[in-house]
Amino acid sequence: MAYRNKTYIAFDGDKDMHYYRLMTAWSAHEGFNFEIHNAHDLNTARDSSQEESIKRQLRERFVNSKLFLVLIGESTRYLTKFVRWEIETAIRLDLPIVAININGSRSQDERCPPSMKDALAVYVPFNEKIITYAMNDWPSSHAAHRRGGKSGWFYYYDHVYKSLGL
Repeated sequence: MAYRNKTYIAFDGDKDMHYYRLMTAWSAHEGFNFEIHNAHDLNTARDSSQEESIKRQLRERFVNSKLFLVLIGESTRYLTKFVRWEIETAIRLDLPIVAININGSRSQDERCPPSMKDALAVYVPFNEKIITYAMNDWPSSHAAHRRGGKSGWFYYYDHVYKSLGL
């Protein structure tokens, strides 16, 4: 059995790569309280690879993941190949999902991919402090909601943002 300590991050590689890179920079910099054990460090899935070969490598990343982050940008809801497959796989594996709205929204909005509309997930804006909070808080909340038979989307109340100085 694999040791699940990684964070899987899904995003639009064409339009949202700089947000992903910023998150990895936060993790690498001592001045930030942001830490990810990135599942993308496990292997390399190249654009020139065949689709099934890429998915095989992505499945290996999922096996080692305990948390799923998805960056939601202007085009994410239209992606039908890998990002949709990654979202559906995370839902099927019942990974805790943190949906990160690049547009700053604190809840689910019109940019949400259709495959996530009813999924158990928490929605946060793209901000290091609230993403860190969600990464630490949401896995146990996800488990509690599952035990209670709940699904659907969640968000953090204003007092959480205020406590983080946001």
